[in-house]
Order: sequence, then structure tokens, then C-alpha cells
Amino acid sequence: MKIIAIVFATFILSPHIFCQSNKKNQPDNTKPFVLGVITEMQSKILNEKRILNIYVPEGYNKEDTISYPVIYLLDGSADEDFIHVAGIVQFNNFPWIDRMPKSIVVGIANTDRKRDFTYPTTIEADKKRYPTTGKSENFISFIETELQPFIEQHYKTTSSKTIIGESLGGLLATEILYKKPSLFDKYIIISPSLWWDNGSLLNQSPKVLQENFMRQTEVYIGVGKEGLAPSDFPHVAEVDANLLADKLKSADKKNLNIYFDYLPLENHATIMHQAVFNAFRLLYPASKKE
Repeated sequence: MKIIAIVFATFILSPHIFCQSNKKNQPDNTKPFVLGVITEMQSKILNEKRILNIYVPEGYNKEDTISYPVIYLLDGSADEDFIHVAGIVQFNNFPWIDRMPKSIVVGIANTDRKRDFTYPTTIEADKKRYPTTGKSENFISFIETELQPFIEQHYKTTSSKTIIGESLGGLLATEILYKKPSLFDKYIIISPSLWWDNGSLLNQSPKVLQENFMRQTEVYIGVGKEGLAPSDFPHVAEVDANLLADKLKSADKKNLNIYFDYLPLENHATIMHQAVFNAFRLLYPASKKE
């Protein structure tokens, strides 16, 4: 496993210092600000190398007996959602906050998110607009048979697994919930692009609702004031998210907890940070801490 220390000096430096090209003005005692590690792994299924950004909690020691839940973050590049989601996890782990168990965050950096996060569409216009789409089955197989075993081999993990996905990532997280629900026990689905293929996923029968699926599963669905989706057919993000929540709630399964969160002050671009914060508060109430 090739591991390179990940440096996020920009995380704590002010903009005017960041923009300076003259390093002579910097103190001699500066050193990198390290948030986690970058790991590179080869995927046979995807036929490419994938980059993982990994945050481990304070006190993590691979030599001791303590194991940790894992949060898998889609859109997990350093210039996407990894830094601020890892920060939310760290904040909730502070002893004076203590809202959720210390957790490992695995940010999956993108190569082609439209390819990886979408199932095949029947809409010809979308096939032309997005020619690489429709390979989510491969990506889900990558998560199940390569990524999760890789993390479990190299890190001290519990059986608790969370997935976080927003927009097309939310579509993928929903597809996993529908087709492979046992891959995760907590789903944080934010502004899911359920308009894809004219909303066909919503018309399918989720395996998570089948009588023989008994695993305890928690689902958070967050959506902002977002309006019409970018499709040729009229879809409103808030309506689709509501339909998803209502469908999952309709089964009234005791092993399935659904939390729907409407954030009218946020839109598709701004919702991620607030929704993740809200999701952690709902999924890890004080009485249910692991």
C-alpha cells in the first residue's frame, strides 16, 4: 500500500498568506498541517488506480485493540468534500462535544463521477449529453469486493459502515440502499439526483423493504430549496426526495429508521455541510452512542 502524507496547509492559512509567492516572509519554524493520508489502490473492476483520502481519529493506533466505524464519503477528493466532512467528524469527536463515536473517514476521489454514480438511462438526450454514464453497477461492485475489504485489511474497523453521497452521489447511495442495502448500515443521502432516467429508481422495489432484510438500517435524507432538476422531464428535487422518504417509511419496518430533513435556507450548492452536520446529530443521538 502506497501512502503519502496529505498536506492541507491551506486549511489554516489566511488567504493573503496563501497567495504570497515570496516564501521569505514565512517564519522558519513552519511545518505542514497534516489532516490524514492519501492512499492509492488498483481496482481490477474499474481497471484503474483510485485515490483514497483517509482521516483517522485522534488516538488511533493500529497496534492496540480499539476498532472504529468507517464513513465512506463519495466525492471525497481534497478539493471536493473530504476536508470539511472530516472536520465535522473531528468536531463531533471532541470530548466536550462527544456526539458520535470516533470514526475513520474514507474519501473516494473521483475520476468520472457521471460514469460511476449513474445506472444506464433510457433517455436518449442524456445518453448524448453524458456519454460515459451508466456504470454504477461496476462502482458498487468495486465498493463491495475491493474497497471495503481493502480498508478492513489495513485499518482497525468495526462492522459499522456509513455512506455519504450528495447529488449524483446521493443517487448512487440510494441505488445501493435499493439493491445492496447490506453494504452499509447508515445512509446519508443528500439532494439525490433522483430525476435520472426520469425517476425510474423511485419506481423500483427496494430490497431494504423486503421482509427477509432484517439488518438495522438508518437513513437520513436531506434536501434544500432546489427547484427543477436539470432534466428534460419535470422533476423537483424536494418532491423526489419526499417521495423517496415516504416510500421507505410506508413499509413501517422496525429495523429501518428514516429521517427526512428539509433545509429551506440551503440550495443544491450549499446544502452538503449543514446536512452532514444534521445527519450526524440524528443518526447518533446521545442514547445510542456506540
